[in-house]
Amino acid sequence: MRRVVLFLALAVTVAPLILAASPAPTPAAAASAAPSPSAVGAASSTAPAASVNAVGVRPLVFAYYYIWYTPTSWRRAKIDLPQLGRYDSRDRAVVAQQMQWVRDAGIDGLIVSWKHEPRLDAALSVVVDEATKAGVKLILLYQGLDFDRLPLDAATVGGDLSWFLDRYGDAEAFHIFGRPLIVWSGTWGYKNAEIEGVRAAIDAPNRALLLGSERSAEAYQGRAKLFDGDAYYWSSPDPLTTPRYQRRLDDLAATVRADGGRWIAPAAPGFDARLIGGTSIVDRRGGETLRASWAGALQTEPDVLGVISWNEYSENSYIEPSNTFGDKYLQLTHELIASMPAAGAPGEPSPSAAAAAASGAPIPSVASDIPPSPASTTAAGSAISNVWSIVAGVVLVGGLFAIGRRLRRVTP
Repeated sequence: MRRVVLFLALAVTVAPLILAASPAPTPAAAASAAPSPSAVGAASSTAPAASVNAVGVRPLVFAYYYIWYTPTSWRRAKIDLPQLGRYDSRDRAVVAQQMQWVRDAGIDGLIVSWKHEPRLDAALSVVVDEATKAGVKLILLYQGLDFDRLPLDAATVGGDLSWFLDRYGDAEAFHIFGRPLIVWSGTWGYKNAEIEGVRAAIDAPNRALLLGSERSAEAYQGRAKLFDGDAYYWSSPDPLTTPRYQRRLDDLAATVRADGGRWIAPAAPGFDARLIGGTSIVDRRGGETLRASWAGALQTEPDVLGVISWNEYSENSYIEPSNTFGDKYLQLTHELIASMPAAGAPGEPSPSAAAAAASGAPIPSVASDIPPSPASTTAAGSAISNVWSIVAGVVLVGGLFAIGRRLRRVTP
């Protein structure tokens, strides 16, 4: 009878310890295992909530960021205003607050829209300073079209980008894939020879990676050797109703990857540019539009998921805290990022993406200089806690066994 009692005591003591030693799923892992909440165009309604790119790590998350604002900019074509007020993009306190919000939301960096003129040069300088302090990474979006949507002179483009690289080529904030990444907006308006001239002027891809902004797989395929990847700025379609929405993204992404290029996929919370002559409207649906476009972007396995946008108020695609929405869309972005695995920069490209693709050589992997998400450090702490639970269990079982043997000796 005493042996039965002792056995039951041991079982009652050890069982909770064994259960405690079993690792519980982290919130990020649990969320990434759940299906996407929204169907995405023609895509399956069970599209994964998180994805990894072709080199096996989750994509970085950047937001398109505009630095053209002055206090008078807010008088034209705006139906909402930022919580920070009618700010000037050169206001250091404003930019510092924006960088803090970016970091708190888990956004890895910003895709900064710029062209070489004094006002935007001054704003860019402030952004680089504050991003460096906050540990926020930057990608340059060069505006290659003028106000009338006509291409700038190619020599001007080459000169502007050379100026940028001379000034910021070594800036830590711009180093993501081992060198600065430049997205050239409006490449579809330039001839091949003009693009080749700009590449030569900035020594791409050795000094910087130059991405195009081609808008279809067919367009990119015909010019793949001219670019180191592509960024599709597509904010006006509805991810839930636009025909072939997902197919268009999938085809373009596959074409870019087939040539060894970097792919930046778009995701937008909504769209309304009627005040600047637009006609299409994409309702935000209380966040479901962003969820849908996010899932669609992840399905393409991008290197970078580009949220459109941080602060494009004329097209009403912003996630920055505003008077109308508060921080709803920044918080939703944070939730979507939290459902993904820990951040890690995609692999370092070869000196020539096109040459690597042609030779079939694998892209070597490099360590990320972007800090891991809190989820990864939580998982490590959980593992350590589990080890201590097992050790404590072994000690207690050993102690009870010794007490049992002692009782057997002293009991007649």
